[in-house]
Amino acid sequence: MNKRWSVMTQPGNADVIKLASELNIDPILSSLLIQRGINTFEEARFFFRPDLRHLHDPYLMAGMEQAVDRIEKAIANNEKILVYGDYDVDGTTAVSLVFSFFKKLHNQIAYYIPDRYKEGYGISTQGIDYAAENGLNLIIALDCGIKSVDKIAYANSKGVDFIICDHHLPGAELPEAVAVLDPKRSDCHYPYKELSGCGIGFKLIQAYAEKNEIPFEEVTKYLDLVAISIASDIVHITGENRTLAYFGLQKINADPCIGVRALMGVAGRTGNYSITDVVFGLGPRINAAGRIDDAKHAVELLIATDEAAANEKGTLINGKNTERKGHDQHITDEALSLIDNDAILIGKKSTVVYNENWHKGVIGIVASRLTEKYYRPTIVLTRSNGHLAGSARSVIGYDLYEALYECKDLLIQFGGHKYAAGLTLEPEKLEAFADRFEEVVSATITDEQLVQEIRIDAELELKHIDSKFFRILNQFAPFGPENMAPVFLSKGVRINGYASLAGEQHLKMVVKQEGSPLFDCIGFGLGNYLAEVSEGNPFDICYTIEENVWRERRSIQLNIKGIRF
Repeated sequence: MNKRWSVMTQPGNADVIKLASELNIDPILSSLLIQRGINTFEEARFFFRPDLRHLHDPYLMAGMEQAVDRIEKAIANNEKILVYGDYDVDGTTAVSLVFSFFKKLHNQIAYYIPDRYKEGYGISTQGIDYAAENGLNLIIALDCGIKSVDKIAYANSKGVDFIICDHHLPGAELPEAVAVLDPKRSDCHYPYKELSGCGIGFKLIQAYAEKNEIPFEEVTKYLDLVAISIASDIVHITGENRTLAYFGLQKINADPCIGVRALMGVAGRTGNYSITDVVFGLGPRINAAGRIDDAKHAVELLIATDEAAANEKGTLINGKNTERKGHDQHITDEALSLIDNDAILIGKKSTVVYNENWHKGVIGIVASRLTEKYYRPTIVLTRSNGHLAGSARSVIGYDLYEALYECKDLLIQFGGHKYAAGLTLEPEKLEAFADRFEEVVSATITDEQLVQEIRIDAELELKHIDSKFFRILNQFAPFGPENMAPVFLSKGVRINGYASLAGEQHLKMVVKQEGSPLFDCIGFGLGNYLAEVSEGNPFDICYTIEENVWRERRSIQLNIKGIRF
């Protein structure tokens, strides 16, 4: 697939030079800082030296006092508490964090994860009935509930109180819960709006600990779970999230909880995790429990206090992940075949595909795969409980949620974010929905948005890349949305010696530019450029800079994202 290269607007030269001088760094690096909204020495110090003392006061969040008061009352009166959360990584880590913290203070506590297939996403009537029937008077809901107005009204009629901890956009009306913690509430003045669901749970236990004089170390011991949620839920890694992720990664790499350590063991890697490693190594395994079987397995792993039990549960979850991969590959192949053999589907600006036999637990992954291949808004649907259940994914810059809103009269329900959403509709409305969705997308998407973009932070001469440059660049991590690993452009490079293939499709080569040292390069999926680069003509590259470790030898490597002649 051809990709368009776009170089980000560069800051004013005077500002770049001034900040570079104050920090004693390369102007390219000061330019990267300014692009990230870091303009002063003090802001750079905060950015390069995260500190847990920089975390915001949890009581700045609307509803926090009421939430803590209600939990204190429940504990004082020995009430039964139910910790309730979504079945994905964010939900299960949030439940594990809040349950583990309060379990040490109160033994009348349980947890509940709704069944993906029988109950669906969010607060369920079954979950409320379970609480009422078992005398669980208080439910702490995590990573869900902000739009559950009717369900919370039902809970109130049953005498079950709710504390909602959510990070999704509220609707026009807030549920009538005891407390609603969500920084995205219009009346909430909490300074940081992009916390994960588990991050909201962290702020809750931080507030409770602060009021009840519990050492802060009893709160920060769960930062590994918070970092996993931040990475896997693809939230912004800026501000408070960046601090939480930074220290959460430290905990993952130095002192993970028993469950995370078991998970790392089955993933085949026990240290030096980055955000990317969490996204691809730990997150899918936690998710697989709910996709294939029961997300309670993930919670049982993450709250484990016995190493043998954790290892056993980790092995089980790893097996579910292997099973998930099989479903994923099979359904992706079927969906690709469906599209490739349909001239009408190929020509559209959106993709809507359906098969009643596809596994509901992996259709979100398949939607992502199809979006990567065809690069357009994509919905994958299957049959579930008499309805059609779908997972949707978008392309950079296009608001999928708004497109679905324009189709709301054809849907039973929908929800999600700008780039990912879920939906349910009646089977007989599938054709009308697919036509409407295509109509809306065609009218609102731009031609540019339908071509995958490589966003380049700055042009760089290879001679600037030395050990000091690389060391400071590494301090921009952890990388993620709104703080991605910088992509550089270098023009007129040539191969030194010869290029080769790694595997069947990956390009390996050594390049240099006039006056520069040699740099090893890896270009994943770029093997089709082998013949052209081997001709010896100059070409442009865009790339990220990373460390390569081979047989204990460490070297700087360029990870090539694009090649242009």
